[in-house]
Amino acid sequence: MGTHDRRRRVTIVDVANHAQVSTTAVSKVLRNAYGASPAMRDRVKAAIEELGYRPQAAARAMRGRTFTIGVLLPHIRNPFFADILDGVTEQFADTDYQAIMIHGGSTPKAEARAIDALVDRQVDGILMVAPLTSKTVLEEVAKDMPTVVFGRHERSAVYDSVFDDDEAGAELVVQHLIALGHRRIAHIGQKDASRGHPADLLHTIRAETYRRVMREHGLDEEIAVSTTSYTEDGGYAGARELLSRSPRPTAIFAGADLAAFGALAAVHEAGLSVPGDVSVAGYDNIRITALPNVSLTSVDQDGSVMGRTAGRLLLERIGGRTSSVRFSVAPTLVERRSTAAPYDCAQDAVPVESQVNER
Repeated sequence: MGTHDRRRRVTIVDVANHAQVSTTAVSKVLRNAYGASPAMRDRVKAAIEELGYRPQAAARAMRGRTFTIGVLLPHIRNPFFADILDGVTEQFADTDYQAIMIHGGSTPKAEARAIDALVDRQVDGILMVAPLTSKTVLEEVAKDMPTVVFGRHERSAVYDSVFDDDEAGAELVVQHLIALGHRRIAHIGQKDASRGHPADLLHTIRAETYRRVMREHGLDEEIAVSTTSYTEDGGYAGARELLSRSPRPTAIFAGADLAAFGALAAVHEAGLSVPGDVSVAGYDNIRITALPNVSLTSVDQDGSVMGRTAGRLLLERIGGRTSSVRFSVAPTLVERRSTAAPYDCAQDAVPVESQVNER
């Protein structure tokens, strides 16, 4: 180093510039965190040695608890996430912990940047809601950071999982529609953008359960799936595609309430009525579904309970628990006015056998 460089303390920025990497990469190497390749580690370590960089003692001391929890959301448009957050904040209410929310984005790359941002801010733990990244990466994060994952059914020894019994929930909906007398029941699913194992993903489980129940009732030839997204736009596009088929479905099961809202719009735009011409059911039972002008039949998976449980599990991990926990919520069907017997079967509908709540 030159004389000018010796007059000031070498910073992490100097190391990053010398190694020609980002400051995030240097931070990963310093913390021995995931995501740094062997070649990158060698370059950073060489730069640290050449520049004589030493982390400040105060900074090292600050690596204790920060009493912050990172909450990774795929997006902020789904009101069901608000129910989860309500449960999380309720669980933290009598503690010193605060939740910090971050938008993970729609791609694994964007999500990885968001995870890095939380790790670099030295949160004490991370709650990941429906993450896109692979189990391998999740476990790399969880080895260095207490982690709880929402919505993934996979088993892991290093992070906890909180999820809905999606098979039971989807079965409740399809059985309900069949019991009403529907045969032409269609489903709106979600394209797989995740790097998780398909069999462990909630949208895959819901779609496969729909197919299974239809087959069990001899309705193989009536199976109709439009794979779009769990959004209003996705539900609208999916319903338009399904309604264009001949014969059109008499009922649509959307894998999420947001998609069901899009389906309702498409049905009305087509000049059809709900439930007179087409019954529509969703999943999540977000609060707006209970409004009188919406009255959407939906599956309740109690996001508040999921949030409280995830918060509790994360605090236990921060406190030292290392054993893995998987918590599954038992869903219930909430029947409302968006589903009814098809017109030609209205007088012959059989009783609904699934558990139904009126809200």
